[in-house]
Amino acid sequence: MNREEIILAIQDIIKTIAPDEDVSNLKTDVRLREQIELDSMDFLDIVMELRKRYGVQVPEEDYKELATLDGCVTYLAPRLAGKSLKVGV
Repeated sequence: MNREEIILAIQDIIKTIAPDEDVSNLKTDVRLREQIELDSMDFLDIVMELRKRYGVQVPEEDYKELATLDGCVTYLAPRLAGKSLKVGV
């Protein structure tokens, strides 16, 4: 998956978890929790969806790496290499 696909994947997961949130204008360099209403359970749901959809295990000590969309791309790019985007799963 490339950068844009990873961002789309994260946005789709957020839309699944928090359907009332508008993810279309998220800034890539600002913490997600500063832009939309996500509590700690929502964040855990994002991590669980990454595992369910893409088989990516994110250890608790790495959660901070997923704070921004840019961080998600940096952290997930090597783990999602060769995988296909799954939207609306």
